[in-house]
Amino acid sequence: MYMKALFMKFLMITAVLWVVLSLIYEVSFTDVVITSVVLTAVGYVGDVFILPKIGNVWAAISDFVIAYAIIYFLGSYIYEQPLALGTAAFISALILMVGELLLHRYMHTNIFEPRKSNPNEKVGYYNRTNLQTEFAEEVEIESLSKELKGKNSKK
Repeated sequence: MYMKALFMKFLMITAVLWVVLSLIYEVSFTDVVITSVVLTAVGYVGDVFILPKIGNVWAAISDFVIAYAIIYFLGSYIYEQPLALGTAAFISALILMVGELLLHRYMHTNIFEPRKSNPNEKVGYYNRTNLQTEFAEEVEIESLSKELKGKNSKK
């Protein structure tokens, strides 16, 4: 299942970058594939380890930031023709963020194990009605020690 999600992520990233970078900004397809591989590897590691902890929306926002940074960084080094790199990276990252929201929803329903929760109560794993309280008498140390001294002196 993890490989299916990885493949879906790679296809989505490659398709978006091909449309935005190749068709609009005339970046070579080889550069698009290189950027897609790097972006898929970094983003997928984040999806597997970070997504279950921070949730869908925050993971998509972090994917936007990561995609923008990687496209801008790689573009400044490997794209040969001059282009408005900030705009191209922003448009690509924005479209990828929308795709990531859908991919994250797929991963939540099909890949990650559901968290254990109490279906009857929405308060967490433990049912709060099952808790018990223990009652005891308070012991006064001074009176107890006087009684023990009194018993020891009678002997």
